[in-house]
Amino acid sequence: MNRPLGARDRWRWVHLILGGALLMPYFLLTQVVVGVVAGGVNALNSGSLTLVAYAASLPLVAVTGMFGLVRPMSVTAARAMCEVPGERLADGPAKSWAARGRASAWWTLHLGIGALISGMTLAVPPMAVMLIAAPVVGRMRDVQLTYGWFATDAGPYIAPLVGIGLLAGLTLCAVGAGKLLAGTAPVLLGPTAADRLAAAEERAADLAVRNRLARELHDAVGHALSAVTLQAAAARRMLERDPAFVREALTAIEDTTRRTVGELDAVLGLLRDGDPARPDAAPAPTLAADLGGLLARTRAAGTTVTAHQDPGPAGDWDALPAIASREAYRIVQEGLTNALRHGAGPVDLRIRVQAGPGTAHRELEITMTNPPAAPAEDRETRTTGGRGLRGCAERAALLGGSVEAGPHGDRWRLRAVLPLAGEDL
Repeated sequence: MNRPLGARDRWRWVHLILGGALLMPYFLLTQVVVGVVAGGVNALNSGSLTLVAYAASLPLVAVTGMFGLVRPMSVTAARAMCEVPGERLADGPAKSWAARGRASAWWTLHLGIGALISGMTLAVPPMAVMLIAAPVVGRMRDVQLTYGWFATDAGPYIAPLVGIGLLAGLTLCAVGAGKLLAGTAPVLLGPTAADRLAAAEERAADLAVRNRLARELHDAVGHALSAVTLQAAAARRMLERDPAFVREALTAIEDTTRRTVGELDAVLGLLRDGDPARPDAAPAPTLAADLGGLLARTRAAGTTVTAHQDPGPAGDWDALPAIASREAYRIVQEGLTNALRHGAGPVDLRIRVQAGPGTAHRELEITMTNPPAAPAEDRETRTTGGRGLRGCAERAALLGGSVEAGPHGDRWRLRAVLPLAGEDL
């Protein structure tokens, strides 16, 4: 429990005094106007006119509190000096009128109450000191104690009690006002429904970027490791019997690792800089440009791949939309990676463009089949899995397509359909 007038209460007191200082420009302006309206008098010489000037300054405070930058300034002060938990306060300038109105209410409350506490802090301590000192100051023993608006005929030995009471009252007022501001801060400076929605959208966008980069890492690195592992194992077995095969396998390993290092560096660069449009980022592989190399590396790992492509060789896929070409490449890559990892035998790959549900729409269909995986005791036990097929489904869903994977007759089949949104080949 926080002890009375502990560090937190003292900081809140300072926060209130800061509010009083911020009110001074408004107050000085309004007291001049009030003095002119009252007949050219000095409003500071009249208690009633001073109160009128104070009241007139608050609407000006409320108007300036509507500016968007008032909220982040107030939030920073509330977090640092009122010790309000940061997660209960909004970040950034107020954008909606509702948020501006709430920030304006806080700004007015802070400056208005802060001015009262500041005035009391300036006036009460000197008054209390005079009352407490009355019994020991000879010239004050027999005179009426008068300080500003306060006067008492009480005996000099009663005056110290009055002084102590004044100090206690000031302390209670300052502590109470500080608690009031700290309690209203989450209400007036907390996030609005629009702020929460914007924060949720930002988190969703960040999560989507992270998921995309995770898929890129999984597909690129997973395929490379599977291919290199099989190529190295095949080269080791044929080291003495077929040096030419070993040289081909080592060349494939070199090519695979070089490509993967480039892709890995690009993805890590995006994670580090957070800028998907970096000019030095390596371009993502596409079906048109990179399918041939992918098939060659897979075959070099010892897996037979029969490819049937409609409308023809890989070079004819240049007319595909760029995003469909990229996602299709990754889906094919994941399917081949699974075939390599499971050692399930020859792969039959078919890629074709077919008519979609509408006459103006086309779909890219990818079908990959291979024998079912060997029994668990005949292959290396996997410690992870499932992310690749889930990533394929996410890639297809981003384009409005679908992915199906599972047993199909006596074979395992991966089928993906990617809408081309009316694009023609």
